[in-house]
Amino acid sequence: MTIVSDKLPLQETRLDGPRRVDVPINRLDVDVYTVPTETPESDGTVTWDRTTMVLVTAWAGGESGIGWTYAAPAAAQIVHDTLRDQVVGQDALNVSACWLRMVHAVRNRGLEGVCSMAISAVDCALWDLKAGLLGIPLACLLGQVRDRVAVYGSGGFTSYSIHKLQKQLSGWVAQRMRRVKMKIGTHPDEDEQRVRAARQAVGNDVDLFVDANGAYHPRQALAVAERMVNLGVVWLEEPVDHQDVAATAFVRDHCPPGLDVSGGEYGYAHADYFVRLLSAVDVLQADATRCGGFTGFLRVAALADAYGTPLSSHCAPTLHVPMGVVAPAVCHLEYFFDHVRIEHMFFDGALPARDGYLAPDLTRPGLGLDFKSEDAEKYRRL
Repeated sequence: MTIVSDKLPLQETRLDGPRRVDVPINRLDVDVYTVPTETPESDGTVTWDRTTMVLVTAWAGGESGIGWTYAAPAAAQIVHDTLRDQVVGQDALNVSACWLRMVHAVRNRGLEGVCSMAISAVDCALWDLKAGLLGIPLACLLGQVRDRVAVYGSGGFTSYSIHKLQKQLSGWVAQRMRRVKMKIGTHPDEDEQRVRAARQAVGNDVDLFVDANGAYHPRQALAVAERMVNLGVVWLEEPVDHQDVAATAFVRDHCPPGLDVSGGEYGYAHADYFVRLLSAVDVLQADATRCGGFTGFLRVAALADAYGTPLSSHCAPTLHVPMGVVAPAVCHLEYFFDHVRIEHMFFDGALPARDGYLAPDLTRPGLGLDFKSEDAEKYRRL
């Protein structure tokens, strides 16, 4: 079958058997941008005052595709030194082959951490490029199963005053979001007061989520869970160290009814972590900027489907919109304050949440985004 684009002629290569279309990737660029946060922010275990984006642009057949990760600049070095040679010259329409080449190439560096995040940025750029070459939205290329996907407002940092916390959460409710999330765990003795204030701000008809970012030991987490349920909290994220799957399962198994335990945001491109975590959580999470891009995210979504476990995306809402409408297991996306801010600063086409949902723009090919390079230039680091 010949695939036809109204934008460019595609080179056909005759093989023994079916014909294929070959559009070689001829360039891969990587840039790093660091954006200060509006105010210093903290969660149960970490404090930060800036966010770094590693942006990849892939080129083939006169078209380009973009992908990104929120990672240290070391991820850009891996793209430049290791992944570029695995991708340039390969068929832009065969993203899966490129993904495998990248995974194999980082064997001696280790697949976890920055290597997986670097692969994620490149993989997302390649999928955007492929859809652009074919002239169709990425959601259509991958086969969407719904028109839109619910989001939950996420922020509520422990560095916020009670007033700022209430203002942020109530602002999302005013935008008709039915779920909001806040951080807990920095000062455990303040958790209950802050959650009470949050509940007062959002009312009783909104689902309230809390995220401990691994701040508690298992029995401490159970005591917190009891207090949270009494305050109407329905979601407890990463109550203990994310690497301790047995402790996560212990907390989940002993939590009071009505409280879902979630985790998975630190899963990388190796599926084994997600397989183990599926037996320990009520809701699985995955992040396409960490778990191997769209290719990796869809692998995790298939696992969630097989186990009958809901899947929620972590951060990077603009990037996850196609995944939210394509993967049946996805229940909602995280509308994370820092990333919403940056993605609207950097991309034409970044969509605002409407009535608590995000939907892809099906009038534009690929991700439907254009990078605002002039606006981003003052944040360039490399």
